Amino acid sequence: MTERTVLGESTRQLVDGRNFAVVATINPDGSPQTSVVWVGLDGDTVVFSSLTSRRKTRNLARDPRISLTILDSEDPYHTVEIRGTAELTDDPDKELPRTLSLKYTGEEPPPEPADMPRSIVRVIPEKVIPFKV
Repeated sequence: MTERTVLGESTRQLVDGRNFAVVATINPDGSPQTSVVWVGLDGDTVVFSSLTSRRKTRNLARDPRISLTILDSEDPYHTVEIRGTAELTDDPDKELPRTLSLKYTGEEPPPEPADMPRSIVRVIPEKVIPFKV
């Protein structure tokens, strides 16, 4: 079992803000794959939504190691890297993308076809590396 790391207040503020995150996963050939995502906080985990068909989701289903860097939108020299393990769960009601859309844009997301399933990616933090100049 992986040992969890508690997220500090500065990290929580970055996740709670309207700040973008860069997710890094590992492709089947071992090369890195990165994506920009919206994130939210759920207890001491960070969550984001992804279509199940996306490369990052397929990578995490195969190898759950993940790194997430969150950048302060008002201060690019204030970031946090969260390394950990990803847990994937189905999101049939697509509630997380709705919640994140409201947080980031203030608007409902556009409707998605039912045949485009989504996953909730929950990042279980193992190492948290804050940075601020």
